[in-house]
Amino acid sequence: MKVAEEGKLSTRSASDPWPAAVAQLYRTHGGWVVAFLARRFGRDVAEDLAQETFLRLTRHPLDWRSPKSLLARIALNVAQDHLRRENAQKRPRLVAADEGAGAFTLPDQHETLLHREVVAKLPRNLRDVYVLSRFGGLTYAEIATHLGISVKAVEKRMTKAIRLCMARYRG
Repeated sequence: MKVAEEGKLSTRSASDPWPAAVAQLYRTHGGWVVAFLARRFGRDVAEDLAQETFLRLTRHPLDWRSPKSLLARIALNVAQDHLRRENAQKRPRLVAADEGAGAFTLPDQHETLLHREVVAKLPRNLRDVYVLSRFGGLTYAEIATHLGISVKAVEKRMTKAIRLCMARYRG
């Protein structure tokens, strides 16, 4: 594997998880990255996000002309991925993992059933986009790639789906 190091390429072995350039960058800017993330997302997750930032840097070697800018961009991407996963875990699921006689009842079971019914009645093209976004945690770009349509089409379908859902909730 090749790593960009001050304009030169050097090889590193597969057993060396932290190439010298990344290790030096970590020693130089590690504290700054943690502080950068702590200001935005809290101290409790900042260290984990900073570690993931440097791990991503080892997977995608780049020319580090402006290391703080690069680290800030990677750190924000890592944080965004973290928040997306966290939000996806908090969303109520339309289908419980073990629906059956012993399935638990949620306090908002009525709303969940109503929402499931409203989403099920959406036209398929709108329902696919809505479910992938709201329950799959995918971005519009990821949905577009998955469905083979443009991001603009995803935006339009999502807007229509939300309007239809709101109309059905009101009516």
